Amino acid sequence: MAGVILTSSHPKALWPGVKAWFGRMYDTHQTEYTDLFDTTTSEKQYEEFVQVTPFQMAPEKPQGRPVEYTSEVQGPVTRAAHVLYALGYIVSYEEIKNDLYTQVSQTRAGSLANAFRQTKERVGAGIYNNAFSASYTGADGVSLCSTAHPNTSGGTYSNRLSTDASLSEAALEDMLIMIMQATDDVGNLINLMPRSLHVPPALWFEANRILKSVYQTNTANNDINVINATNALPMGTKLNHYFTSSTAWFVRTNVQQGMYYIERESLQFDKDNDFDTMNAKAKGFEWYSFTWVDGGRAVYGSAGA
Repeated sequence: MAGVILTSSHPKALWPGVKAWFGRMYDTHQTEYTDLFDTTTSEKQYEEFVQVTPFQMAPEKPQGRPVEYTSEVQGPVTRAAHVLYALGYIVSYEEIKNDLYTQVSQTRAGSLANAFRQTKERVGAGIYNNAFSASYTGADGVSLCSTAHPNTSGGTYSNRLSTDASLSEAALEDMLIMIMQATDDVGNLINLMPRSLHVPPALWFEANRILKSVYQTNTANNDINVINATNALPMGTKLNHYFTSSTAWFVRTNVQQGMYYIERESLQFDKDNDFDTMNAKAKGFEWYSFTWVDGGRAVYGSAGA
């Protein structure tokens, strides 16, 4: 039977004398997808998020003339369709009875749990890994990080540096200025504030030099590091081991309806025995989706140079 762990799968487990088994279990990283997304739950097959335009600035009312009335328009609709992830293993009755090493059998459950952990982290990080891809678009028809997000009321806005730049103090300042000048769909200024910087391992040390230096980095100037001095990124730097680009970096903002991890069913494990073969079966499954809604204002990014 395909996929069954038999006595032949690791014949050394049938004989005494093995000092140790290795390769299955290592220390794992702490949960990282929660730094990239806000968590919510669902009881439906999918969830939809609908944009509605705000009101524009009030015009002057000429004397004796009627008040001007405005309206609102529905914008793009984001549908988050949940995906069911499942994985299990089967162990033959003979393997269970003849395996002399509990270390081999008892770590299988932990290995299965780690497989689900790795899956979720990679699925979540995948949205950021494709943030600059024209073939990976959101409800507004462009990528997560774009210089031309369309407004429903007309025109465009950007959440990407006009020219992609490597992570540096100057580039980060340019991005923070973009965030502080952000507007809503009709051009009203909004209180968009940067919260955290997200980087791959290759940029971890540079990010910390930038955020934690008292003075400007990589210069002989005696000027203060204003990013540090003003606590411009109050949640600091977040390392993500699952980012695939060594140059891309991101800033998350305080937008509340931006990046979502939606849990339909939490991770569950189950086990049983097959009556005919006497094989032991174990499985895990969970149901969830990752998506972005107002991603153009929730995340700002640069692909690096």
